[in-house]
Amino acid sequence: MADCNHNCGSCGKSCEERDLKAHLRAGSSVKKVIGIVSGKGGVGKSLVTSLLASKVCKDGFKTAILDADITGPSIPESFGMGDARATAMENEDALNPVITDSGIQLMSMNFLLQNENDPVIWRGPVIGGAVKQFWTDVAWKDVDFMFVDMPPGTGDVPLTVFQSLPVDGIIVVSTPQQLVRVIVEKAVNMANMMNIPILGLVENMSYVKCPDCDKKITVFGKSNIDEIAKNFNLPVLARIPMEESTTSAVDAGDVESLDIPELADAAAAVEKLLK
Repeated sequence: MADCNHNCGSCGKSCEERDLKAHLRAGSSVKKVIGIVSGKGGVGKSLVTSLLASKVCKDGFKTAILDADITGPSIPESFGMGDARATAMENEDALNPVITDSGIQLMSMNFLLQNENDPVIWRGPVIGGAVKQFWTDVAWKDVDFMFVDMPPGTGDVPLTVFQSLPVDGIIVVSTPQQLVRVIVEKAVNMANMMNIPILGLVENMSYVKCPDCDKKITVFGKSNIDEIAKNFNLPVLARIPMEESTTSAVDAGDVESLDIPELADAAAAVEKLLK
């Protein structure tokens, strides 16, 4: 609702009585929306978002990424699109998504800044408004799957996305450390409280494969992902290893060239939403 000030204590209506969903601009089309979330930063949400969008695109679907990490966007650099700012602004009637080499549509705050290293010093409600505008004001063209790269935590932006966008499912990203366990559980519990379907869990930086004997070395110790998955009755969709080739490709803005076989089940879980 346009008149919602997000102050539930002063509101006489239940959110169930309100239509809080934002609407796409005329002519835009997005069939399915997938949120990539975690309760903690630094676990690789942007990497998983980029890899999944690329994998699903290679499987023949039209994909897009809405970079909801307004203050710390990294999606443009992963795709080598750090200098594409003029493209997003050239349409006077709407924002244009930036198109990658393989046809993935991107929208990120870095495309709208005069300089990509300018800080975005905004309070939560303004950031939430920007995320909503990425949904309503961008000319999204026949998108089968939109992946939303969310900032860490369970605050303003995840709440805005869950309330304003028609999220069809989320994937929760984790790493093996014991410290991450409670943070992951917070993200899962938030999604459950807001009735957002959880497709499953992805563990990033799961292990390092020895180049000589192929043995899997658990750098961060014993993984907790199976126990978390069992507690919440969720599938583990992927365990992504740490590989120098992955880091090099992302740093070079060439994430689309990567083929990560460990993500096959995660991509299948997403694609099943249309099949």
